[in-house]
Amino acid sequence: MPGGSPTSKERESKDAEAREREKEEQAKLPYKWTQTIKDLDVAVPVAGNLRGKDIEVVMTKTKLKVAVKGQEAAIDGDLTHPILVDESAWTLETVSGGGKEVSIHLDKSNKMEWWDAVVTNAEYKIDTSKVVPENSKLGDLDGETRGMVEKMMYDQRQKEMGKPTSEEQGKMDMLKKFQAQHPEMDFSNAKMS
Repeated sequence: MPGGSPTSKERESKDAEAREREKEEQAKLPYKWTQTIKDLDVAVPVAGNLRGKDIEVVMTKTKLKVAVKGQEAAIDGDLTHPILVDESAWTLETVSGGGKEVSIHLDKSNKMEWWDAVVTNAEYKIDTSKVVPENSKLGDLDGETRGMVEKMMYDQRQKEMGKPTSEEQGKMDMLKKFQAQHPEMDFSNAKMS
């Protein structure tokens, strides 16, 4: 339909194309990376004969550099968002096929946001609006967010049972209190909205 919204099939097709393009772009990077809402893991393949002393990893709150000493860095730039350095680490691991990889774990400072890339100068970025988060537990949320989610869940359950939501219950309680304070008034035709 020209000028109108795309159909769900058209949207699905576009999303599939975008995912495939994103996958191809990410495969061109000299490293692989994955993330959860709380942290990020990066794997940089290196030659199997290297040892930890041959690897240079510089990790600060806002920067990351990973290189084999004397070679061009696989990653070198400002992190997309800050990390907790004391909770982040790197190791050199042997992988199948005789190779090795520098495995880097980055603990996000803000545990409520998705990153579109590891570093801001990355050649390719992902569309974070398409990230499907893993199920989380209420205990993972900060106090204010948790309270909001619990209230929404309570209100949803109340609606499903045909009972008033917390807001509606508050209004009814206020009306009852007002009625008790003013018995001389007639509330028989009062409607709540």
